[in-house]
Amino acid sequence: MPYAIKTGEQHLAADGAPKRILALDGGGLRGILSLALLQEIEDILRQRHGGDAGFRLCHYFDLIAGTSTGAIIAATLALGWTVEEVRAKYMQLGAVVFTKTLLRQGLLRAKYDEAKLIAELKKVYGAKTTLGSPDLKTGLLVMTKRIDTGSPWPISNNPRGKYFSTRPEGVVGNGDYPLWQVVRASTAAPAFFDPESITIANLPGAKAVTGEFVDGGVSPFNNPALMSVMYATMDGYRLGWPTGAERLLVVSVGTGAADPDVTHAKVAAKQAVNALLSLMNDTATLQEMLMQWLSKSPTARAFDREVGDLQNDGLSGAPVLSYLRYNVDLRDEMVKRLDPTLDDEVVESLSAMDAPANMETLHRLGQVAARRDIRPDHFPKAFDLPGA
Repeated sequence: MPYAIKTGEQHLAADGAPKRILALDGGGLRGILSLALLQEIEDILRQRHGGDAGFRLCHYFDLIAGTSTGAIIAATLALGWTVEEVRAKYMQLGAVVFTKTLLRQGLLRAKYDEAKLIAELKKVYGAKTTLGSPDLKTGLLVMTKRIDTGSPWPISNNPRGKYFSTRPEGVVGNGDYPLWQVVRASTAAPAFFDPESITIANLPGAKAVTGEFVDGGVSPFNNPALMSVMYATMDGYRLGWPTGAERLLVVSVGTGAADPDVTHAKVAAKQAVNALLSLMNDTATLQEMLMQWLSKSPTARAFDREVGDLQNDGLSGAPVLSYLRYNVDLRDEMVKRLDPTLDDEVVESLSAMDAPANMETLHRLGQVAARRDIRPDHFPKAFDLPGA
């Protein structure tokens, strides 16, 4: 192997070397589309690093960040899985977990039984594996939200983090949280799954303090790319990574941009649901605008005719990072460009986040888009692993 393999702690170290971040969006079972894009990325980077069959994305990326379904994928990649291994498990998990039942109908019940999801996550990560486990071969950042306080929680295996270690007075450190539970918290999408309760303090002589956590997608960070940059560079998070177009690379992968004309709300509060979806779409667009504004990016897209792609409008006068964004537009006309044979009813259904029947189609569309959109020259040579 022509490059050195680092430990998770070495990946996270503030050693002055160029750093690479992979950020994975939430989006339910549309995460299968992300895996098609990730397979192309893995293939390109493996070839770039000698074609060795042992190459893993955890060798290249120093931090893998994920929200919701992106957290499921991020954690498995951080453990050293290949993308194909994740895809095979993901297909199985989707069919098992997202099974509708008459017993869970009604407006006040979550649509799906979290017990099935918990059982599957424990199989994948191990019931006793913690966020601080050395089994994690690179940095991991999971985006969730503590609903009882209303605060977004980025939870990481960074050993220098302020809340990583358990404290003598009884505060439970992030490093001691079960990995499956952190991922489960990030996937607890309201209406789909009930919140996840995590013990955050065991105070002597008192009842344990717990936090109620829900899907990170209901925070501003369903796309965790901006949060991962903040985490890597803000003093409070204690990573202290460098910035600059040749020193910090962010690769951001989406789950498909849902068609805004498609709604699955069938209740009296339809307009409120649509307003929430619109707000989430606006937040996603704002995230991408900020990332392009801060960066040098060969994948930059024009947002509108007024601001363009922001590539000549840098906030600091020089790019803060290099940035790649890959996603698939799920609007009818854009999907038909990838596969003209799909009928309108199938295309409309692709925006759903809980339809196992769509997974094969979404993966195939992702493969076509990946071959079209992802190129080896997108990845700057400055970020090649030493010795490659």
